This record gives sequence, structure tokens and C-alpha cells, in this order.
Amino acid sequence: MEGTQTEGLDDLPPSAKLVFKVLEYNGPLTQKGIVQESMLSARTVRYALERLEGIDIVDEDVYFADARQNLYKLTEPAQEFTGDECDASCTAD
Repeated sequence: MEGTQTEGLDDLPPSAKLVFKVLEYNGPLTQKGIVQESMLSARTVRYALERLEGIDIVDEDVYFADARQNLYKLTEPAQEFTGDECDASCTAD
């Protein structure tokens, strides 16, 4: 079930959007960490991560503390969805 080029974050189910936000706010997490933070089922998180990886918003890495788990983090293209493109002129006084 591969994502298409035109599919974006807006086209994803709410669970995938929630997983995206959890990763945005908390940084890289294991699947277990995402389940705990989002309060979604493990199966739902797996499906959401699959969809996010399909459109290159999430990367999967080895979690060196426990090689049985993977570490999930947002990719560089995901930055366009986070609103982090603010430069020095956006800082609060």
C-alpha cells in the first residue's frame, strides 16, 4: 500500500495526523513511545507509520538502546508541515 506523489498530510487518516503531531512535539520515538503518547493501539500506530513513511514524512532508524525496536523521526520534507520555516524575524520579544 504505497502512497502516491500527490498524497499529502491532509489526505491521511486522523490517526496518522496524530502520530505526526506526537513526533513533531516529542521528537524521535519508538513505536512503543508513540503508542504511550498518542494513546492509540499498537496496530493503529503501525498503520499510521506505514502511511507516513509512504509519503516520506517519517524515517525509520535503528534504536541503539534496544535493537529489537525502531526509532521513528520526521524527515526534512516534513518540515513544510510543521510551520518551522520561521526565521529570526519571527522570534518573540
